[in-house]
Amino acid sequence: MNSDYLALYDNQSKYADELNQNLSACKTELLKSFCTKNSELISVCAPGRVNLIGEHIDYNDGFVLPMAIPLYTVIVGKLKPFDDNNNKNTVCRVKSLEASLGDKNYVEIDLNNLQKKDKNQNWANYIIGVVANFEGTVEPFDCVIKSNVPLGSGLSSSAALEVAMYTFLENLTNQFSSKENKALRCQKAEHEYASVPCGIMDQFISSMGKENNTLLIDCRSYESKLFALNDPDISVLVVNSNVKHQLEGSEYSSRRKQCEDVARIIGKKSLRDATLQDLQNNEKKIDRESYKRAKHAITEIERTLNASKALSGNDMTTFGQLMNQSHDSLRFFFYNVFFILIFRRIEMILMFPVTSLTLWLKFLGTLMEYWEAE
Repeated sequence: MNSDYLALYDNQSKYADELNQNLSACKTELLKSFCTKNSELISVCAPGRVNLIGEHIDYNDGFVLPMAIPLYTVIVGKLKPFDDNNNKNTVCRVKSLEASLGDKNYVEIDLNNLQKKDKNQNWANYIIGVVANFEGTVEPFDCVIKSNVPLGSGLSSSAALEVAMYTFLENLTNQFSSKENKALRCQKAEHEYASVPCGIMDQFISSMGKENNTLLIDCRSYESKLFALNDPDISVLVVNSNVKHQLEGSEYSSRRKQCEDVARIIGKKSLRDATLQDLQNNEKKIDRESYKRAKHAITEIERTLNASKALSGNDMTTFGQLMNQSHDSLRFFFYNVFFILIFRRIEMILMFPVTSLTLWLKFLGTLMEYWEAE
């Protein structure tokens, strides 16, 4: 890997510089588009995330172990109590600097009519959902949004947008929620307005993440615990598989339903309460695909807890082995597909000797469009 790529991971100042550049771009566009003068501007950001272990577990009441990453959604805006004719205002104006949106990058939101937008402006539904679920009273505003969290990469760009918008509203209105309640309200916004039945992990880590730490989240009790990850000899390498990730267009909902159906069949509230013996005892009542996905969920919960224990004891060898087991479980049990491209890449990289560095590979992108097993 050449020095340019290494700098992306090792030069922390790069992230700060890019964050400041994006904040500056938002401020410039706000002044240009909304003619803001002599107004107090509010600037906020929220990070994306990568989940180290605990895949497809948050909706099974299990444990997940994500970490925030230094890629952010930033928002700059201001109150807009009166419209351009000096009448009392009820409309929020929002502009995104995401180039792929083209001329669909601007939306107006009537606070008296928080209806979902059509598919051409689906990005705005995440914002409308947060406005609708904000714990306090929302005041009219203008704002500009920019993000360097890659869209569709599995880095939770949607949660970063939701948490950034909620944080913006908090500072706009001086009405603040607990971090847990903020995450839960952002999750509800995604359920109701983006029609994505996501678990709680993404919003929690975006709200509660801390530099040089992972966050173990109990997805049943919502309790969480930080685990330090600041050993200079340890690197987490996040590699984009370049396969697009889109929850609402994937089999996410069906996979979730299969896990819930299995839990019901074996008489448990969720797979968090199930054992492999419970699953085996009811094997004849469960279709093959659902059985495999439930097996992954049950074993993944245990792996995640063991991974947190390994981190606590700074046992990186065991942690890496548990990550490999997690990938194998997803490959053979959960998706019923062969991750030919993804796993061949992993195998190729793991062929290179690693001496002073413990390397964890986290490949991103959707877990949906792969090759069906023959």
